[in-house]
Amino acid sequence: MQGIEHIPWAYDLFMGVVERFGLHRWRLQLTSEAGGRTLDLGCGTGRNFRLFGPQIQVIGLELDFRLLARARDRGPGLPLVVGRAEQLPFRADSFDTVVSSLVFCSVADPDKGLGEVARILVSDGQLRMLEHVRSRHEALGRLQDLIQPVWTWVAGGCHPNRDTEDTVEQAGFSIDPHELPGRTTLRCFVARARRTASRAG
Repeated sequence: MQGIEHIPWAYDLFMGVVERFGLHRWRLQLTSEAGGRTLDLGCGTGRNFRLFGPQIQVIGLELDFRLLARARDRGPGLPLVVGRAEQLPFRADSFDTVVSSLVFCSVADPDKGLGEVARILVSDGQLRMLEHVRSRHEALGRLQDLIQPVWTWVAGGCHPNRDTEDTVEQAGFSIDPHELPGRTTLRCFVARARRTASRAG
């Protein structure tokens, strides 16, 4: 499904606006504690790349090669891979950190994608996520449900009303109880795969 997030110039224009209204601060929170070999899952046009510390070994993965081509300008020399969350082209236990910003709202099968994340993370690795999610306020949550079909069409597959935190926990992760603060529809948190999480493959 094509939408704003699949048109590089439109995506960057939209992101530039929302970052001025606070999203940039959340990106800094998201990337600040990444460590070791780090996968920027769904890296888009590479807007996170310059926020990682110089010691971090970053690999970018993006489904849309047009976005990835634009990301090359922000991450010259970084390994960039075309791929999808549900079938990550990496060996098990190969990353210390996976960073995912505004990605799992659009993943077709988030359970499978999170299973893949658990597989490629080392046993003490961390998943750092920034997502817009269904509001915990009843009225706003119902509004998100109402606009979801049109929003998903315009945004190229984004579902603004997913309960991503619950999905993460059901996929075998434990969310850090000291999670980073988030607004009602924007959540930023850290999770680690439990020992029982599937690491097959």
